[in-house]
Amino acid sequence: MIAIKNATLVMKDHLIPDAVLFIENGLIADFGEMRTTPIPEGCEVVDAEGLYVGPGLVDIHSHAGGSVRFNEDPVAAAKGHLVAGTTSVLATLGYRHLTHEYVDYIQKIRELMKKPEGANIAGIYMEGPYINPNFGSLRHLNPWTGAIVPEDYVPFVQAGGEDVRVWALGPEREGIEDFVKYVHAYNPKAKFTVAHSEASPQQIEKLMPYGLCIGTHHTNATGDRPMYPECRGVCVDEAVNYNSDIYAELISDSMGIHVDPYMQRLIRRIKGDERIILISDQTAHNTPNPAGFEHVDDLNFTFTAEGGIDISGSKLTLNLACRNYMKHTGASIVDAFRVASYNPAKVVGLTDRGEIRKGLRADLVITDHRMNIKSVILKGEFTK
Repeated sequence: MIAIKNATLVMKDHLIPDAVLFIENGLIADFGEMRTTPIPEGCEVVDAEGLYVGPGLVDIHSHAGGSVRFNEDPVAAAKGHLVAGTTSVLATLGYRHLTHEYVDYIQKIRELMKKPEGANIAGIYMEGPYINPNFGSLRHLNPWTGAIVPEDYVPFVQAGGEDVRVWALGPEREGIEDFVKYVHAYNPKAKFTVAHSEASPQQIEKLMPYGLCIGTHHTNATGDRPMYPECRGVCVDEAVNYNSDIYAELISDSMGIHVDPYMQRLIRRIKGDERIILISDQTAHNTPNPAGFEHVDDLNFTFTAEGGIDISGSKLTLNLACRNYMKHTGASIVDAFRVASYNPAKVVGLTDRGEIRKGLRADLVITDHRMNIKSVILKGEFTK
């Protein structure tokens, strides 16, 4: 048994200072205040030295890790997340791959999930292929602008099985409901998101009974539907804000470029910490920062078809996103762990992790108040 003493435990909605936590057989065996929770003889004792001990971070939307794409080198990508405290990550595939490529990448990731070096890969997030082709970086390279037909999607839906936990899509795409019904029948546990879209609230809400419950990178790559000149319409962002059953993904970068800090505070006021999910949306590009962004070190950029430069995901890890979320919104470290661990684990069905609770998997991090990760524990084993 391992005992982590002198810890400030980060619970779902409060802190337990001067605490001890016990790990046995890869699970959280017990915890409590040190003054009332004696440490048995024979324990391996780790001194947290007053630092925070929280649940391991859960990143449900990341294309890369350590500047390497999951579809290229999933081992290196998974390791890049683990060292930063992300003990569960959904390897994310974008919308530029063809059917046979999806099948190949999915099989590669699923095989790695069975091995120790892929132990923190908890599944797959499909950001596409059926999004609105008018949105997103490198959208001119999107091959999925035609009809939605079973001969295209059946192979990669079946290749993913239950390991594809999330399917991102544009609810306005013609034929999308048949695709959603097929996925839902094949894997009832799968969740859907509204992504890269200009769907109306009604089109979004029509898919909610099948499991649409997430807004992909909220306020990014979404359109508007003005009803009258000089009047703002209602579209994706409004539907996500309005529906309490839809979680809002947020990319919280240091400069508040993906989501303005004021907007982050507004979203937090509307959705509450109970319906926000922090994501890294980490990507891997070599495009130089454009003029005016030379000082930004946590974003990625790509060239557009016209030779301009677009923002394209981030270089974030989830611990840094937590730090930025606290800075931009005034959230506490308890709130940050909720939106970066408990909420994402809950929404994608990872019910054995995401909080400090007796009997759950011992996926934990030891961190300071700035989310500088000092130690990472995966399934009860120290990896850092």
